[in-house]
Amino acid sequence: MLIELSIKNFAIIENLTVPFEKGLTVLTGETGAGKSIIIDAISLLVGGRGSVEFVRHGANRAEIQGLFFIDNLSHDIYDKALQLGIEINDDQMVVLQRDITSQGKSICRVNGKLVTLGILRELGESLVDIHGQHEHQHLMQVERHLSLLDQFIVDKISDALNEYKNIYKTFTELKGRVKQFSENEQKIAHRLDLLQYQLKEIEKSNLTPDEDVHLTEERFKLSNGEKLYKTIHDSYHALYGDGKGLDWLMDAMNHVVEAATIDKQLIPLKETISNCYYLLEEATFSLRDYYEGIEFDPDRLNLIEGRLNEISQLKRKYGHDVTHILEYSSKIEEEIDNLLNREAKIEEIQNQLEHVSYDLYLEAKNLTQIRTTAAKDLGDKIQQHLKDLYMEKTKFYIEVSERAASEKDPAIDGKYVHFQEDGIDKVEFLLSTNPGEPLKPLAKIASGGEISRIMLALKSIFSSHHGVTSLIFDEVDTGVSGRVAQAIAEKIYKISTDSQVLCITHLPQVAAMATTHLYISKEQLENKTVTKVATLTKLEQVEEVARMLSGAETTKLTRENAKELLDQAEKIKGVYVKLTN
Repeated sequence: MLIELSIKNFAIIENLTVPFEKGLTVLTGETGAGKSIIIDAISLLVGGRGSVEFVRHGANRAEIQGLFFIDNLSHDIYDKALQLGIEINDDQMVVLQRDITSQGKSICRVNGKLVTLGILRELGESLVDIHGQHEHQHLMQVERHLSLLDQFIVDKISDALNEYKNIYKTFTELKGRVKQFSENEQKIAHRLDLLQYQLKEIEKSNLTPDEDVHLTEERFKLSNGEKLYKTIHDSYHALYGDGKGLDWLMDAMNHVVEAATIDKQLIPLKETISNCYYLLEEATFSLRDYYEGIEFDPDRLNLIEGRLNEISQLKRKYGHDVTHILEYSSKIEEEIDNLLNREAKIEEIQNQLEHVSYDLYLEAKNLTQIRTTAAKDLGDKIQQHLKDLYMEKTKFYIEVSERAASEKDPAIDGKYVHFQEDGIDKVEFLLSTNPGEPLKPLAKIASGGEISRIMLALKSIFSSHHGVTSLIFDEVDTGVSGRVAQAIAEKIYKISTDSQVLCITHLPQVAAMATTHLYISKEQLENKTVTKVATLTKLEQVEEVARMLSGAETTKLTRENAKELLDQAEKIKGVYVKLTN
């Protein structure tokens, strides 16, 4: 669960620390006070998209920190952290940190270790699930229904989906090769002419492996021939000649030989010096042979320069060194062979594609079977939750069908099949809001209030399936009132008995169910707008709920109504406590 959130120089927030408790934490306040900004900060903390616009005017960077307590030792984050080399101590605390500079750069840390934004997002998504108003729109988009169903059965479908995706990758590669070989004759002829010209040019140069490296080394040696001759010549004469190095070493050796006849302990030293003398003498003769063999050959240098220039021309076209040029030559030689024999290649690839398509179809049907079973299960669960939310006459159904295919798609068992990365299935949520009416696409007939309740039902189900420690609702209660609002309030509270829930709301019914009620306000201090967060006492909570009920000036009657609503909420919460115990 999220224990504490620290925000600095973020939007209109200058410096704010918000502690959070277990259960249902409700955030209320006037419009524009900064409630959604706090949720935006949490979203960024768990890897959401950042922007320089979030940095408070005049500040260098926005800083957000969140302290999480993970009491479930089997939570996914422990394995993920271990894989990433991030240490989680025995206190079971995880600190996420995200800074956004005024230049728009993001700096991410987990328990003090710098990580990429992708890693922060991966870990953050296992801790927090944020449900904002935009998710209502996702529910209205049919193409997202399949992913929602797969989220419900992520543990059951992941292995089968990965197996399908591996084969699908081969399938798309083969399709690409067929397309490449099936292009129009004129384009293929042009390609063939180009490749044959390139291959001829490379073969004509008679390159040898690492030729450019060896020639460059030889050119350097020839260009510095005089310097090389002088240094080796001087080295030789420093060692050989009257009064030079070898003479002095021989003199030292003779003295030690004589001393060793007196003291046998000097024999090893005598042998060492003798060995050094003879080795150095041999090296000296090698130096003489080397400098006497040095030739100044301007013609050879010119020849090397010309050859390196020729290779340089090839490098500009075919690779940054001779090795890559030769690799490119082998590659285009293979492509030329394929193009010259493309009819046979197409037939070969088509045969491969046919076998792969059939394997892919079997894996796709396996996914369909898993999804069909899950669709019935999820549909029944949503139906039950909708009854709790006063949609008892509504029928909810998840339809799993095969995507439409065309003649461009592969034919399997006498029918065309349209493969995509996630399978061949189309998933659509269907709804009937009144008895006797047929099921129709949810996107076409559901009202805003119905969408809110369906999404809340999904979140209620997913909260028990996924390991997220904190669930955040940003005005999930849009478009409802009356007894429906009360039902939503109870549903959100019920979720909070298993997961920490943070909820921004304008409904007094939801606010009354809060375990902790935070009031967000803003005020002007020294020409600055400052956002403040206060934890309301019981009396203050009565005043706030009364304000939410009246919508304007609170009266004695609205206070009484607020108190009654809060008392009723306490009784309802007591029932849930008994049920959970």
